[in-house]
Amino acid sequence: MNPHALSLLDLPRALAVVAERASSSLGAAHVRALEPMTDRAWLEGEHARVAGMRALVAADDPWAPHPVPDVAAALRRLRVAGAGLNGTELLGLGVLLRSSRRTRESLTDEKRPAAGRAVLAVLRDRLATDRSAEDAVERTIDDDGRVRDDASPALRRIRRELAAAHGELIRILEREMSRLEEHHRVADASVTVRNGRYVMPVRRGGHVVVGGIVHDTSQTGATLFVEPPAAIEFGNRIRELEVEEQREVDRILLELTERVRPLRDELVASLAALVALDSLYARARYAIEFRCANAELGSPRDGFAIVGGRHPLLLAQGVDVVPFDLAMTAGERTLLVSGPNTGGKTVLLKAVGLLSMLAQCGVPVPVEAGTHLAVFDDVFADIGDEQSIEASLSTFSAHLRNLGEILRLSTANSLALVDELGSGTDPVEGAALGGAILE
Repeated sequence: MNPHALSLLDLPRALAVVAERASSSLGAAHVRALEPMTDRAWLEGEHARVAGMRALVAADDPWAPHPVPDVAAALRRLRVAGAGLNGTELLGLGVLLRSSRRTRESLTDEKRPAAGRAVLAVLRDRLATDRSAEDAVERTIDDDGRVRDDASPALRRIRRELAAAHGELIRILEREMSRLEEHHRVADASVTVRNGRYVMPVRRGGHVVVGGIVHDTSQTGATLFVEPPAAIEFGNRIRELEVEEQREVDRILLELTERVRPLRDELVASLAALVALDSLYARARYAIEFRCANAELGSPRDGFAIVGGRHPLLLAQGVDVVPFDLAMTAGERTLLVSGPNTGGKTVLLKAVGLLSMLAQCGVPVPVEAGTHLAVFDDVFADIGDEQSIEASLSTFSAHLRNLGEILRLSTANSLALVDELGSGTDPVEGAALGGAILE
C-alpha cells in the first residue's frame, strides 16, 4: 500500500488508538504494525477471529489475556548450545509457560461462548503446556529473578554460612567502632560497604590507630573507610563464600536452561500465539467501546456502502461525531463532493479512506449494520497543503506530483482521494486541469 496516502489518512494514529486497548507491550506493538492487506480470504478470517474474541470479551465472565512476557532475546539465546540464561530470563520463560497453559485452558472452557472458542482454536492449538518445566522454573526462581535458597542443598548451606558471616563481621566492626576515641569517631556513622568489603568510617588520622586497609575516602577527604585487621579474615571468608555461591548459582541456572532448551520451538510458537491473541483482544475491546458493526468485504467493482460511518480519530477524542452514509454502486467510479467551507468535506474524504484501510488491517470500524466495504488493491491521496521547502515544491507543484502519481499508478481497483482538485493556481486553469484529471 502507498505509505504516503496511509500517512495522510492518519492510519498510524488510528492503529495507535486501537493498540492502547492491548494488555501487553508486545500485543500493542503487533497492532501498531498491522498493514492493509488485499487477500480477502485472510481478511475474512481475521475479522471472524476478532468477532470471536469480541464474543469472549463481552460474555458475562469476560475473557482477558494472561501476562505476555517479552522473552524474544531469551528464546534466541536458547538456540546457542551450552549458553545459559540468567534468572530474569528464566523467570520470563516460566511466565510464558504459565500464561500459555492457562490461556489454553481458558479457551477450552465450555462455559465460554462456543463460537468464540471455535474460531480461536487455530491459535489455542499453538499454545504449549509443560507443567513439569513450569514447576521447575517456579521452584528455582523467585519473583525477582533470583535463584531461591532451596534450589539446591549446597546453595542453602552456602547462603546460611554467608548470612552468619555477614552478621559476625558487622558485630566485629561495630565493636571496633565502639572502641574508637571520641575525636576519631564520625558522628551518626555506621558500618558500610566499599569496593565489596565491609568497612567502618573513621576521621582522618584515626586510621593510623585502627590499622588495617583503607578502601575509600569521603568527598571532603575528612572521613576514611577502613577495614580493621580483626575484620580482614572474616571479609576474606565472605569473599570465598560469595565465589562459591556464584558458582553454585551458575550451575543451577545452566541446569534449568538445559531443562527448557528442548521446548524452544514450542515456546516461540506459544509467544507468537499469545501476542496474536492480545492483538485480537485490543481490536475486540476497540470494537465494543466504539460500537463497531461487522462490515461485509467485497470487490471494488461491486462498489461500497458505508452506513453510519464515523471518523475513528474524532471518536477517540470524545467529541460528538455526526455519522454519515455514503454509497457508490457497481456502475459508479467517481464521486464529486461539493459544499461550503468548513462543511466537513475533507473529514468525510479522510474518513472513507481510513475506514477502508482499517478494515483491510483486520480492525473493526465504527459503522452501522448494512455497511459493505471494498477491498482496494491500493490507496492514493492528495489532501491538504503539502508544499515542501526542502524539495522546492510550491503547493500547486506538490498537488501535481501527487496527482501524477495517482494517474500513473492507480488501477480500476484502487481508491483515489483528492481534496480541492485544481486548487493552488489560476481558477480557470485549475478547473480545466481538474476536469481533465477526472476524465
